Amino acid sequence: MSLAQITEKIEREAREEAENILSRAREQESGVKQEIDAEVRRLGESARERFEKERPEIFRRREIVAKLDVGKIRLDAQRKLISEVYAGGLERLGRLDKKAYAAFCEKLLKKAIESGDEVIEFSGGEKYLDAAWLDAFNNKNGTKIKLSDRRGDFSGGFILNKGRIAVNCTWEMLIQTVSERLESEVVRRLFPG
Repeated sequence: MSLAQITEKIEREAREEAENILSRAREQESGVKQEIDAEVRRLGESARERFEKERPEIFRRREIVAKLDVGKIRLDAQRKLISEVYAGGLERLGRLDKKAYAAFCEKLLKKAIESGDEVIEFSGGEKYLDAAWLDAFNNKNGTKIKLSDRRGDFSGGFILNKGRIAVNCTWEMLIQTVSERLESEVVRRLFPG
């Protein structure tokens, strides 16, 4: 046998061997592909079944979250409306005419007095209460309340001081006190049902 024949025989055997290897590889590839396709189908069906079982729970949870969100929005709106009601009350106190304003403050002061020799502090923007009003009050009620040099940062009313004790009769404090006492009534009237 010549070298050419040996080379040709080796090449032919190598081609046959390669063809056998490729044929076995194709068979394995086909088998693996079928297994993968079957696994993909099984996983898909399993996921669909699980989703169908969980679908009502998913929608129930979404509904709960939506109801909570709506409730939160409603509560925020109610709080805002309640705040606006109290702000309106504060505004109405500030718009009282001089006679009604002075009479209201006189009633408050009579209730707030303990000894009759306290110091009264008015707001920085006070338009009706002054030294003359206080002198008239003292003469009428037999008290010796003094006017403070300080002016408070509140919208109206006064603060009555005796030592370290202060009786806060500012409009803001009155509104806060009323709001705490009447909150459930206000909510019931604003939001019946």
